[in-house]
Amino acid sequence: MRRVRPDQRRSGFAALAALLSAALLAACATTPPPVAPAEPPLARLEGVVASNDKYVVYVPVAGETYAALAKSFLGSETRQWEIADFNGPRIEAGKPLTIPLKAANPTGVTADGYQVVTILCYHRVGPRTSRMVMAPENFAAQLDYLAKNNYRVIRLAELPDFLSGKRPLPKRAVVITFDDGHVSAYEHAYPLLRKHGFPATFFLYTDFLGAAEALSWPRIHEMAQSGLIDFQSHSKSHANLTVRLQGETEARYRERLDAEVRVPRDLIQRQLQNKVGLYAYPYGDANEIVIERLQAGDQTLGATVNPGGNPFFAHPFMLRRTMIFGEYDINAFRNALQTFRDVNLR
Repeated sequence: MRRVRPDQRRSGFAALAALLSAALLAACATTPPPVAPAEPPLARLEGVVASNDKYVVYVPVAGETYAALAKSFLGSETRQWEIADFNGPRIEAGKPLTIPLKAANPTGVTADGYQVVTILCYHRVGPRTSRMVMAPENFAAQLDYLAKNNYRVIRLAELPDFLSGKRPLPKRAVVITFDDGHVSAYEHAYPLLRKHGFPATFFLYTDFLGAAEALSWPRIHEMAQSGLIDFQSHSKSHANLTVRLQGETEARYRERLDAEVRVPRDLIQRQLQNKVGLYAYPYGDANEIVIERLQAGDQTLGATVNPGGNPFFAHPFMLRRTMIFGEYDINAFRNALQTFRDVNLR
């Protein structure tokens, strides 16, 4: 599979060091933008014993969860890790806990380096293994490894706020994605993801839907309704978007690209009634025109298959994704996981 280097890169280590140093100083020396607590107002919430613009001291009752508290105070259950990391893994009824309302370090930059997020890319899971087909037992072992080694599997949709410096992500954050929409992902991968409660993004190329080996809409609806699986665009036809057809004019090329963005976006949105703004390039390839058409098509992220981790300053339309091939053993999988890059920024 051919991979391309991003068309727009920040050049020079000095520029990178300056950027990171500025982010570090901002994280350490300035107050991050305020994040308003979710309605209802704090004064109306039972259990609040003290609060200011940075913290809330709250006395939980029996049965309360970090997810519920995150939804009430921070606006989203996905932010429960922020409360858990501050207080410990368990809630004790009657014992006050502290809820941080503001992100202390939204960019993940420290004096020793900076956080990166690995986006894992799979295609098929099944008994007949090959380079693009992962054995179910190997996929299960990889998910077990993530669970047992304190990795946090997050949703790809959480990345835009991290890239814009608005919201932190948990340490050791990892994203799981599947390309194409093969039925084996439903048969073998989905039950394992559900077992662990791990979210994942499935990128569909919509011309494939309806084929014998493709996901059906009833199964897509079932996975979407679980709350774990998000369906996004992998183009209409799976053509390499950087390659022009023979004799294709500039205008016709742009029209074709617009269809490769618009058709899957509109179809998935119509079927699932959810926002489709994340895009995985077929073969991982993109150029300036492709990125321009994605932006014009109301997309917010574009994913390649260039391996590596994504820091807060990653190009949102040239995100790195690390392919996990069928022949990978657990050591190869472990080596593919990148969550922090060591750089001396003192």
